[in-house]
Amino acid sequence: MELTLIPGQPEQAMAVMREVAAWGRERGLRVWPDEWLTPEELLTDEAGPENFYVGKADGEAACAFLLQWSDRAWWPDAPPFEAGYLHKLCVRRRFAHRGMTARVVEAVKTECARRGVRRLRLDTGAEETAVRDVYLSAGFEIVKTIERSGRPVMLLYELKF
Repeated sequence: MELTLIPGQPEQAMAVMREVAAWGRERGLRVWPDEWLTPEELLTDEAGPENFYVGKADGEAACAFLLQWSDRAWWPDAPPFEAGYLHKLCVRRRFAHRGMTARVVEAVKTECARRGVRRLRLDTGAEETAVRDVYLSAGFEIVKTIERSGRPVMLLYELKF
């Protein structure tokens, strides 16, 4: 299954994100509420329309994500274009368990390399063990744990290539 990334798709990307989040909520998973998956929340000075990607496979939208070139929230000291920052990666259920995360990571690495960027970063909640395992198996390493009140709350990941 070939994956083609299409940038500049905020409406379609957010629709995929809301679909996947709804599926997760139906199963009692901790996922983003729909009010976080709106243009008002997601379009920022770091994430313009061009940063919203849809991955197409088998002729349809298979996944969606944001690819940014800075992330002041979690990597405030990193200069722009030091890394690509992957956010809100969602895979539609029809494409789940088919290696989609690995395909996305490979395609995003190519996108980064075109810009001279040799690192990919992301963050997840510290309690998100299933997501952590997916990213670790894709080659990411946990490089920092953010704590609040003495408890881990976020994990920062990096993949160098």
